[in-house]
Amino acid sequence: MSDVLTVPRSRRNVELALLVLALAVAVGANYLAGTGREEPFSDYFWSQALTLGLMGLFVHGILRFRAKYADPVILPVVIALNGIGLAMIHRLDLAAAVNPDFAPVAPQQVLWTAVAIGAAAILLLLLRDHRILRRFTYISLIVSAVLLLLPLTPLGLEINGARIWISVGFGTFQPGEVAKITLAIFFAGYLSTNRDLILLAGKKIGPLQFPRFRDLAPMGAAWLVSIGVLIFQRDLGSSILFFGLFMVMIYVATSRVSWVLIGLAAIGAGVFVALELFSHVALRFDSWINAFSPEVYERVPGGSHQVVQGLFGLANGGLLGTGLGGGRPDLVTYANSDMIIAALGEELGLIGVVAIVMLYMILVSRGIRAALGTKDGFGKLLACGLSFTIALQCFVVIGGITRLIPLTGLTTPFMSAGGSSLLANWLIVALILLISETARRPAPTGPMKDSFPEALGVNGKPVKKRAEREATR
Repeated sequence: MSDVLTVPRSRRNVELALLVLALAVAVGANYLAGTGREEPFSDYFWSQALTLGLMGLFVHGILRFRAKYADPVILPVVIALNGIGLAMIHRLDLAAAVNPDFAPVAPQQVLWTAVAIGAAAILLLLLRDHRILRRFTYISLIVSAVLLLLPLTPLGLEINGARIWISVGFGTFQPGEVAKITLAIFFAGYLSTNRDLILLAGKKIGPLQFPRFRDLAPMGAAWLVSIGVLIFQRDLGSSILFFGLFMVMIYVATSRVSWVLIGLAAIGAGVFVALELFSHVALRFDSWINAFSPEVYERVPGGSHQVVQGLFGLANGGLLGTGLGGGRPDLVTYANSDMIIAALGEELGLIGVVAIVMLYMILVSRGIRAALGTKDGFGKLLACGLSFTIALQCFVVIGGITRLIPLTGLTTPFMSAGGSSLLANWLIVALILLISETARRPAPTGPMKDSFPEALGVNGKPVKKRAEREATR
């Protein structure tokens, strides 16, 4: 047998080749969108191409020198999704340009793209190891609570019945988008430290194992704060997102089906209470179940006009679509944000939507792969939570547009118009890249003390032994 060790390759050249392909898809889509209105090489075309190209290569350069073992597929996939979204927003701007009062959205989205990718690059430069975030477990909880409460302060703005934005002078910002990252950091930090306590200490009632209240009190408080504030903000989509994040991370940490059953029961009780107490939730369900009823279709507010028009657009697209610039996605309300998948489905057809869904599946699967590869529990939980956030957001958006579930108003990651969502999702990508670099990095050959030992709990005491001791009290 050979004593030569196989050293993992960085795959940065593979990433560069895929990045060039992703840029070709993004720039080509933008060209076709402009061709439909005989404006293929507008100023926007060049600004989009240069922004995506230069910023994508900039992040690639940072990964090549600072995180050379990071996953080579994630960055090209995200660049492709971001570019396709920019192309469709530009195409919708061209369709709405006949209105003299219309303000184009695409240039602002390109600016937000540069800011978001720049923020991800800064995070990659400053955060050398994702495990450092574990030190800020409870600080992340406090930050999450502040972010979720901000829209209820005088800074908050109510738009279309939801109070989830704040005014930041030059525009609006949605703090809840960043809160999903800080909550994921808190859940990962708390569960990685107290996992054995939650598993070993507690009472067993029938087939279900219930942890002690004091072990789950901080997580319960985080869940109640997020869900309670978002109910007051009248945003059903974010409530589903936060609750799903909470449930998947505690299931990954404990591997117990009982938590899934408890979560389903909580969802059922929450839906019943919300339908009885909150009219906006009842209207959403009514417009979902009776979408094609004339009374529901024409009702303002809370009607089903938006979702029905989106379904007509998807039907008009058929298998191959009408081609970029050949349909009428501008007839759908908020086609460039909440309903961008319907717009893409009309002009790219079923095949185009399936291709986009496949890109999301690749992105989420690479995030889960990074979680499986890393050896520290905090990284596993954080990568799983962040990856699931993207997956759940896509499911809720596409499920609402296709009338599988009620329409909630969440944005499609990386594609919908909106700077808050774009910034938060690019930061998620940066964190997943850092975790994947740790997972793929070759193990050190010499004796090296781990700076973040997973076996150590509070004050350096082994977590498992401390859990066994407390369980017998």
